Formats: sequence, C-alpha cells, structure tokens
Amino acid sequence: MHSLIPTSSSAFATSHSLFKPTRPPTSARPFSIQCSYRYDPLTYPNAVGPSRADWQSSCAILSSQAQIISQEDPQSQSQSPAADHIASVNGHNTTLENLNLVPIQTLHDSTALKPQPKPLSITDLSPAPMHGSKLRVAYQGVPGAYSEAAAGKAYPDCDAIPCDQFEVAFQSVELWIADRAVLPVENSLGGSIHRNYDLLLRHKLHIVGEVQLPVHHCLLALPGVRKEYLTRVISHPQALAQCEHTLTKLGLNVTREAVDDTAGAAEFVSINNLRDTGAIASARAAKLYGLDILANEIQDDSGNVTRFVMLAREPIIPRTDRPFKTSIVFAHEKGTSVLFKVLSAFAFRNISLTKIESRPHRSHPIRVEDGANAGTAKHFEYLFYVDFEASMAEPRAQNALAEVQEFTSFLRVLGSYPMDMTPWSPRED
Repeated sequence: MHSLIPTSSSAFATSHSLFKPTRPPTSARPFSIQCSYRYDPLTYPNAVGPSRADWQSSCAILSSQAQIISQEDPQSQSQSPAADHIASVNGHNTTLENLNLVPIQTLHDSTALKPQPKPLSITDLSPAPMHGSKLRVAYQGVPGAYSEAAAGKAYPDCDAIPCDQFEVAFQSVELWIADRAVLPVENSLGGSIHRNYDLLLRHKLHIVGEVQLPVHHCLLALPGVRKEYLTRVISHPQALAQCEHTLTKLGLNVTREAVDDTAGAAEFVSINNLRDTGAIASARAAKLYGLDILANEIQDDSGNVTRFVMLAREPIIPRTDRPFKTSIVFAHEKGTSVLFKVLSAFAFRNISLTKIESRPHRSHPIRVEDGANAGTAKHFEYLFYVDFEASMAEPRAQNALAEVQEFTSFLRVLGSYPMDMTPWSPRED
C-alpha cells in the first residue's frame, strides 16, 4: 500500500509529443526537426500516442532520418546562410551559438581550475532523451555541496546533476531528466527543512531510501589570505548558525552574510577574487574552487548530521529481511484526541516512531467552530508527517495504517524504504 488517496494525473497524461521531420524543398533552407506538445488525434491522425516508449522510439527514428537527409545534400547545407542552424525545438531555434556548450580547455598549469557544470534551472526542464546505464541523480546546489556528497554516498559512481532549486530537483525526476533525487529533510542541529516537506506533498515522487551524512565545515579563503585579513564570512544560513561560536573563538571580527548554499559561497569567493571574504563550506569545495583551508572542523557541535532522502518515480517493494522505515503524512478529522488515537495505533502494535512533524494545511489553514454558548473558535489546521520503524510488508504496519485511516481525512504513504545503518565516519570529504 503506497497511497490511500487518489493522485492527480502527471504532466505527461495531458500533453504528448508530435515530431515531424521536414525535408527542405530547396537548397537554401536546411532541414529542421519540429516538436509540438499538442496531441490531437483528429488534427494529427499519425501522431505519437501517449506511451512514453513510443515517444522515445520516435526520437531514435527521427534522429536517423535527420542524418539521412543531411547526408543526401551536404553541399546545400554548407552553402546555406543558416548552415549553423541545427533544429527547431518547440518553436525555438537551436544554433551553435545558443547551445551554451562548456568549452574544453587544455590545462597548461596544475593550478588551473576545472570548469564546473552549471546547475539546472527551471528553464532547462524538458523531456530528456534515452541515456546509458549510469544513474543520474539530481541534487540542489553546485559541485562541492554537501548534497552532492550525499548523492555520491547514496549512489556511488552516479552522474550527479546540480540543480539551483529544490523544486527543480523534484521536477527533473518527474520529467525523466534524472532517475533519482537526493534532498535534505532534517539536520541534527538546525531541525527540519520545511521546504522539502511541503514539496514531498506537492509532488508524486516516492521515498526509496535515506542517507545520513556527517557535516564537516571548513573556513575557506583565497590562497595567501590569512584569517586576520577577513572582514566578512559568507555561507548558507544554517552553516553560519552552526559555526557561530567557533568563529567567535577564532577571534574573527567579521560580518556574516547568508547565500544560497555552502559550495556556492566558495565559488563566489573564487570567481570574484574576494581577498577580504571567507566562506564556510566543505573541504571538497576548497579543492574544486582553488581555495585554502584556514580552519578545519569549525562546526560548534561535532555531532552535526544531515539526513537526506532518495526520491524516485516508482516506489520500491518493501521487504522484511532488513530494517525498514516508513514515512506517511495525514490530516486529522474534527474531534477530540484524534492525534492521541492515531499515535495509539502505533503504540498498541509496538511500532517505534522516529519523527513527528506538523505543518500548516495550506488548503485549509483555519477551521472555524461555532459553539452554542461559547461563541466562535478558530483553530489552525495541520498536516502531520510521521516516520516509523516498520516495513509496509509487515502486517502490523498495514493494520496500524488501516486503523489510522479511520481517524483521518487524508492519508498518504510517502515511502517504505531501508534504513541507513552505515556507521558515521570521522570525515567524508
């Protein structure tokens, strides 16, 4: 049992692809590939149907047809003023100038920095072609971020895809650009990342695993800069808060400025050659962006751990041969002691809860009750996120959720997945 409520149709259910290779009638116009995301069987009787397999097959056929056309008349393409024109996708011309390719540079010197991939943005989200066997894993941030390290721990030897926003990481999996997403949900010092809990409810991805990553913060600066020269330190807000006391102990009289992520702070210092600015980030970020480590392990608490969840389009089959965890979200019905009754369903079956989190119910934020003699009362409506140690393959977990459903107006299983049982290493750079 993965979902006890009806789910909305995906983006692909209402929009499909129509590909029409066109051969130029004259030598003055090169071939183009036109894509349309409107599927109408009356207008386009030969259009590709709703199957994604059909769509992918059409891509392969279309690519071979385009090569045949280009090989038949190579002279006309070389003479055409629009010879650099490659394709027209969704009505937008794709040229060599706007492909935004990363140039391949020969590193003559060992200190030269390797160009890093640009994070995906919301404008990059379009259906992806078929890929090889390497698993593509989306994460939020830039190379060197702790989320990238978590993706590598969860899926060794994966193809990590940086995204500039959490929502872009969700959508990249939904639109088949990535196979998995690895996103943080809570930190042992900073608490829950509420944004990702809200996105878990908004999107229809499934939790298929978890990974816990110890966080080791470092103070970084440009080569040759001493910490006494710094006038400000930049990093993610949580990283700044987690290193507040240590920065004071180091005797640094600096201003703290928040940026989007830790590795992005290191990249900003490096690109802009800021000799008066330090960054709090990982040792890997220092290596990637050519910075020196002025101080290691500057987090105030050595037990600084972030928990990440792995997301996929399809759930995994729950098992009983190893420890499993299940995550659910529910909204309770009107009445007294509803939350107590829900929790009792787990306690009665000796199921341990590892987390309970309440979030405002965005669809129904306030409930108004009229009393005959007591007047009008307003109550906040909440959604409850619960993690418990049991697999959905176990009858006790199934019976517990069946009982919970009697007291709730909404119940959804976000995922049933293996617990991360790996020991924490002293450093993970």
